[in-house]
Amino acid sequence: MAELNVSRKTIKQTLIDTLKSCKNNRFIIPEYQRPYSWDIEKCDILWNDVKSFFIDNQENKEEYFLGTIVSCVDNENIAIIDGQQRITSLFLLFRAFYSKLELQHKTMPEDKQILGLMNQIAPCIWDVNQYSSEVEDKSTFHIRSKVATATDNEIFHSILETGNTTEDKSNYSKNYNYFVEQYNLFSQENPSCWKDLCLCFLNRCIVLPIECSDLDSALTIFSTLNDRGMPLSDSDIFKAELYRLQSNDETKKEFTSQWLSLSETLNTVGLTLNDIFRYYTHVIRATNKDKSKEVGLRKFYSANRYEKFKNKDIMNNLCQLADFWQKILSFNNEICSLETKQMIHCLLCYPNEYWKYPTSVFFFKNTKTLKEKLPDFLKNILSYLFVKFVDRQTVNAIKDPIFQACIDVSNNGELKLTHTIIDFKNKMDNLSTSKISKPMILLYSYLFDKEQELIPLDFQIEHIFPQKWDNNYFTWSNEDANLYINMFGNKITFERKLNIQASNNFFSKKQDSYKKSTISNVKSLCENKFWDKQSIIDRNNTFIKMIESFFIENLKPYESKEKLIFEIYGGNESFKLFEIVTSNITNYKMQYNNSEKTYRSIKEALECIDKGLLKYGTKLFISEEINKILIKNEKSNL
Repeated sequence: MAELNVSRKTIKQTLIDTLKSCKNNRFIIPEYQRPYSWDIEKCDILWNDVKSFFIDNQENKEEYFLGTIVSCVDNENIAIIDGQQRITSLFLLFRAFYSKLELQHKTMPEDKQILGLMNQIAPCIWDVNQYSSEVEDKSTFHIRSKVATATDNEIFHSILETGNTTEDKSNYSKNYNYFVEQYNLFSQENPSCWKDLCLCFLNRCIVLPIECSDLDSALTIFSTLNDRGMPLSDSDIFKAELYRLQSNDETKKEFTSQWLSLSETLNTVGLTLNDIFRYYTHVIRATNKDKSKEVGLRKFYSANRYEKFKNKDIMNNLCQLADFWQKILSFNNEICSLETKQMIHCLLCYPNEYWKYPTSVFFFKNTKTLKEKLPDFLKNILSYLFVKFVDRQTVNAIKDPIFQACIDVSNNGELKLTHTIIDFKNKMDNLSTSKISKPMILLYSYLFDKEQELIPLDFQIEHIFPQKWDNNYFTWSNEDANLYINMFGNKITFERKLNIQASNNFFSKKQDSYKKSTISNVKSLCENKFWDKQSIIDRNNTFIKMIESFFIENLKPYESKEKLIFEIYGGNESFKLFEIVTSNITNYKMQYNNSEKTYRSIKEALECIDKGLLKYGTKLFISEEINKILIKNEKSNL
């Protein structure tokens, strides 16, 4: 751990003494911090807490603890890492005090107490004359906000310099006006002690400044201590690094606009900036054919001094990816067919979100044919992940295959995961209460009726034979009930409100609620005259068979079509070139004597044949395409 300096200080000492260690005599709110977000409610709590403390403790020397402030040296300034909301509000508070005192001083210039208070507050806000402690230039304020995406930094700076605000939409303006109003009100109601309240804030409000010599130490301490606020996220750090890379005011303004737009897009579907950066790591990893173990976001992007952020397209790519996920998670018709919506819904219920990584890569590779290709892609990855979970209920079982899938999608634009399904029914019977049961039951609802509209996202799992039953209506023994009650065959997806209505009623009564459902699978139960053990067994068998058939269909390997397109020999050498088409992917296999090799293009394949043999060898078979290539090559060599 780097060097730390921890000491108990009054607010006055904190705002004056802390800056003695830096050349510029200034606190900085760094680029990566969040914009000033304290509202009047939070300022009201601060004001009234300290005011109540002051009123209750005028006759003693008790102190009021305001919390910690974590800072570090940043070039020639002091960067505030934790406590920026509080310290910013205190600057506004003391500026309100000073404005009040300035007005009093004009009407009572002989009042030495007012002048003395002004000279105590002034060095907390500005540079002052070393002899008189009076402020000579109010543009020398001791704090500056450099928050990258804040549009009202200059309003804060203007308030500190002028003591005036011309607009009331900014939190800076609202809170400053609030403090002015409260201090004026307090001085009217308490004319004998309003100056003492000012001294209370200066000398009896205590903070615990933790001064660090480097940023990493400050962030570590901040994350450890912070249990009420929001720790700086990786994306906050990334924001600052990207902002610093902007070369001029125009590009900085454009970046700020993009960042705010990116954040707003993600917020509409409950995603975070960290989420989109994580998804994008797998796009980069796939491009680099990297299937190694994942590392933390900050470690990944900070490698080689944030080299990845120097890609001029990174913000556009992040915004495009965010827009894609916003449309996916809102089931937007622009890119989501009904089948896509069904598969997305099932994947959203899957126990982890590894499916989102190859899907992000798929987006960049298929932007023009996205809506057309998404259904088959999603059915394949869903089938693979669900079957892998049935085989082994651990995330480690899918990490490496998913990383390889990202690379395959990046290389080919498509994905074909395959998996052999063994002993599926027995495995499924043991998973009816596992994490995979809910998405499996949802999937069955969509397979039961392929035209089924999107089921409400807040659906619940209904036990047809209830988990709690009335012995007056059901004659099952506890042993029988425990055996069959949690089978897949006894469970359905059901709208929340209707599920509450159905409750633990007997089957014929529940059917009244089933009739009202929009889910075809549920409505079909109205055809049953009763619900017993055999009903559950039969439906369970149907359930598992339908699910298994879907997985088999979507996990089978593509059939390859192979045809000879070129054959040549000369002397002891012979070559056969085959075109191999698998799905929409074409490769070329060259057989050479007793060996073979696969190439991605005809040109690459032909380059392995000696030019003399190509020209003078005996061509046993040559396709029209190969013939055109050879003729073109001969002409270019003339």
